[in-house]
Amino acid sequence: MTAQTLNSHFSGGFSDPAIQSSHAFRAAMTTMARPGEIKPIKGATPPEGLSIAAGCLLLTLCDPETSLYLAPDVDHPAVRDWITFHTGAPFVPAQDADFAIGGWAALAPFDRFRIGTSEYPDRSATLIVELPSFDAPNAELSGPGIKTRAEIMLPDIEVLQANAALFPLGFDTYFTAASDICALPRSSRIEPLLMKEG
Repeated sequence: MTAQTLNSHFSGGFSDPAIQSSHAFRAAMTTMARPGEIKPIKGATPPEGLSIAAGCLLLTLCDPETSLYLAPDVDHPAVRDWITFHTGAPFVPAQDADFAIGGWAALAPFDRFRIGTSEYPDRSATLIVELPSFDAPNAELSGPGIKTRAEIMLPDIEVLQANAALFPLGFDTYFTAASDICALPRSSRIEPLLMKEG
């Protein structure tokens, strides 16, 4: 292992962990409580393949007690080493993961992720979906945390509607792009915007 490689594993974490992790945790909780709302999140500099926002979420939400699945598009040695050094989170297959991260297509199929049980609905996976950007919204959300309606860009409305139909079971989702995040809890009801406009 070269000095440059070793340094890259040690670098890129929060420079002021107490403050930055607190800010990142607040952003993560706020967006999950207010579906569709986009918030900035920064402080991490993860390896190539992960956005700033995704890196911040991993540093904030993962630890040696939380298992993580890396989709093939982000499963690189530098990413694994960085996550291991900064969080200690164990890597597991998709069906065993507390958290899963990757692009939408790379995370599929989605029926392999844990959705909880009737006794323990909280024993479900949370997906961190990397997007190129937050484009024009294509869906409308309603439900808890939304006063009237919220608009959001979703990579696959039908899959996420099917997940919402499982509530109180189902997985929760964070979307990350550059240094921004938004969230879609399983409790949100989803309708395509075109259907609403028609």
